[in-house]
Amino acid sequence: MTQSRRVEKVAALIRKEMGQLLLHGIRDLSFHSTMITITDVQVSGDLQHCKIFVSIFGNENKQNQVFSVLEASQSFLKGEMGRRLNMRRAPDVVFKLDKGMEKGISVLNLLDKLEEERKTKNSTFSSQKD
Repeated sequence: MTQSRRVEKVAALIRKEMGQLLLHGIRDLSFHSTMITITDVQVSGDLQHCKIFVSIFGNENKQNQVFSVLEASQSFLKGEMGRRLNMRRAPDVVFKLDKGMEKGISVLNLLDKLEEERKTKNSTFSSQKD
């Protein structure tokens, strides 16, 4: 489904402002010791709902801890975002954990493993040939 230009602009603005808010707005020490990336922002056509996909670098325990801080800060972040964007009604914010980076790393590891297996098979095949 194609989005209107306005929805795309609002999504880009939300992504920019939310990045600033995550960097400077939340005062939790565990939050600032972790790398967080906003991977995608999806805004509904009526601008009432917003899904923000985040990738959190670290082990699963650290990810859960940081994600719980994000969820607890939803109302604060929504209010600040509405003030910064001068919107009549700020969209309801829902954070989703994006596991795409982890999946990408696991795929790269599998490809490396297959490459190693191929090299060992080729070297054993060439040594048998001699």
